[in-house]
Amino acid sequence: MVEALRRQPALLYLLLAGYFVLQVVARLSLPQSLELDEGQQLFLAQWLAVGYDTQPPFYNWLQYAVVSLTGASVASLSVLKNGLLFFSYLLYGLTANRLLQNRDLAIIATLGLLTIPQVSFEAQRDLTHTVAVIFAACLFLYGFTRTLKTPSLIGYALTGAAIGIGLISKYNFALLPAAALLAMLMEEEFRRRLFDWRMLATIAIILLIVVPHGLWFLEHMDVATGRTLGKLHIEEEAGLLATRAEGLLSLALALVGFCALTLVLFAVIFGRGLREAIRAENIWTRLIGRIMVIILIALACMILFTGATHIKDRWLAPFFLVLPLYLCLKIEASSVPTLQGALKRTLGISAVIAVLVLGVLTLRVPFDSWTDDDYEKVNVPYGPAVTKILSEGPHRPVIIAANDMQMAGNIRLHESGIPVTVPGYQSFEPSYPWDSEHPILLIWKRDGEETPLPNNLAAWLAAKSPAAKTVTGHVTLPYHYGDGDDFFTFGYVWAYPPEQ
Repeated sequence: MVEALRRQPALLYLLLAGYFVLQVVARLSLPQSLELDEGQQLFLAQWLAVGYDTQPPFYNWLQYAVVSLTGASVASLSVLKNGLLFFSYLLYGLTANRLLQNRDLAIIATLGLLTIPQVSFEAQRDLTHTVAVIFAACLFLYGFTRTLKTPSLIGYALTGAAIGIGLISKYNFALLPAAALLAMLMEEEFRRRLFDWRMLATIAIILLIVVPHGLWFLEHMDVATGRTLGKLHIEEEAGLLATRAEGLLSLALALVGFCALTLVLFAVIFGRGLREAIRAENIWTRLIGRIMVIILIALACMILFTGATHIKDRWLAPFFLVLPLYLCLKIEASSVPTLQGALKRTLGISAVIAVLVLGVLTLRVPFDSWTDDDYEKVNVPYGPAVTKILSEGPHRPVIIAANDMQMAGNIRLHESGIPVTVPGYQSFEPSYPWDSEHPILLIWKRDGEETPLPNNLAAWLAAKSPAAKTVTGHVTLPYHYGDGDDFFTFGYVWAYPPEQ
């Protein structure tokens, strides 16, 4: 395999394509129930809009296009995610081949993405917008380095497209091009690239991509930022020093969680040579190293000025996924002969990671009942519940309301012909009749036998009519791959307008 990859570099991408096809097959082999982000995507894929909620819309737009072409299904979700991840690896590999002269190191750098858990595992388990920003970051690295090395109008335009896509994938992506800009200014050879007339193409394309959502963002800033700020756990009550220390510790732990496995496995691959190569540098290691340092300083400053106390390691994905490439650039810049057997060890480690990721993602669902942990979301019997509830109603509902987007997405997965809504998304609701033959159906996940109609659904229905006639019920079904003693309960309400 080592010699085959050296002779045919394209074979690496064929292997990666096969791996992501297996990921799609593995996801399709699981029950037809959706994870949290999957449910959100299928719910929001009912509409095409310049803005939806707390997340930028790029992934939503892609999902809308795929669902429009193929229908609402697990396949439409999995194919999009794995397609984006494959192109991320492809772009990363093209960047590595452009910057590294040694073909072995280019292959090692590309496969190095598998050593980052947030890219190889978490992105597969249940992430969507993070997948989009991983793709955007890889596209940016390719366009950015291509422009610096061999400037052309296409390169400048591609860099602009990458920045625009990144900004409408995740708001925090803005740190990456900003840090790259500062790092360029510190390197005399790259500085003049900023003062090229073709930068106008970069700026124009960024604006073309960003402005539609940007205008929505300015009008809905509280919606767009509220949940994100909440995730940061900004607290001042505990005291200035304590909150800043907690935030900096959170950042340090997130950085360790993101980088540690890569560093350990690269130490295994290159041995003592990696430690000796850390001191080596060239123009590319200086540039990339400065980018990472600038981003780290910016994140620390954000914590110090905002009081954020909770930084998640997956938020670092667009900034530090360049680490495997950076390490390989360091190795090439050194004179230490560390490549003997390195590619062979990398292929072995990559194969183990690939098998482990596929195995864990697939087997965690059928074997979940063997552990004391809660069941996975995919174990919940959404499909049978939706079918049973609909079969018990005297009429087909004109719209179905769920109390959260995961529930709504699962409803749409199993009954895509009926509009689905969630309180707070009334602006997206289509017009519909509501009479004795066209009822509204409300469905929610019950925590126990006596769980009432959730407050958000009750308020939503009351806004339609405080005097609506309702018929309440519940459905209790066994989990997918359950042990026979565990059941999940769904509550539902058929709502009719008051009699005139």
